[in-house]
Amino acid sequence: MMVLGVDIGGSAIKADLVDVDAGRTAGRLLEVATPRPATPVAVAETVGEVVGRFGWNGPVGCTLPAVVRRGVAHTAANIDPAWIGTDAEAVFSEATGLAVTVVNDADAAGVAETAHGAARGRSGVVLVLTFGTGIGSALFVDGTLVPNTELGHLELDGHVPVEAWAAARVRTDEGLSWETWAGRVDRLLRHLVALFSPELIVVGGGVSRRWDRFGHLLRTGVETVPAFFGNQAGVVGAAMAARR
Repeated sequence: MMVLGVDIGGSAIKADLVDVDAGRTAGRLLEVATPRPATPVAVAETVGEVVGRFGWNGPVGCTLPAVVRRGVAHTAANIDPAWIGTDAEAVFSEATGLAVTVVNDADAAGVAETAHGAARGRSGVVLVLTFGTGIGSALFVDGTLVPNTELGHLELDGHVPVEAWAAARVRTDEGLSWETWAGRVDRLLRHLVALFSPELIVVGGGVSRRWDRFGHLLRTGVETVPAFFGNQAGVVGAAMAARR
């Protein structure tokens, strides 16, 4: 079954058709800039344009960097605060004329990784983290998602939120070496290990493509691996959410 997956991030919106049974994209990845300001109207208009460019007329799965409950956004991370309290599913459905399912962006990435990626078949506690403009998180217990954890918003060593200190964008913005940035990531991961005792940590987001530059610097004491889908995990997971 093919579903259009749309992943809305703080800096870019990515979309592709996804075979949700096989966990494979069609290889037609489309990426456009997230509008500024990223208000509901502006983002919905952009999503409508993206859907139109695919000529798609079926179900759509869409992520949002926010706590999402029953299609309603309750927070807004790296998007306009006007999203808070907005029925995101209704906004996107109106903009596209299609049935749209909306989920938290990191939760979607985690669903993709546990179903078809680096965490496939793994039991126990699994933690999937996405490093990009911010830090997203998805927590699983024996394959069941604990939604909307948003662990990138924790305070750590005086950094509030910790994503403002350890997100992938921070490495670029502050001109940090891979070693310095990896030290921050490692500090966060060791803190999360102490909190959740995971059996596996999956590191995702676009930076996972550079695993060779920093993966060996992480000393969490827990099996820690790069995401299988990289920065396309959200697209795949969004499509899977729409199928459900």
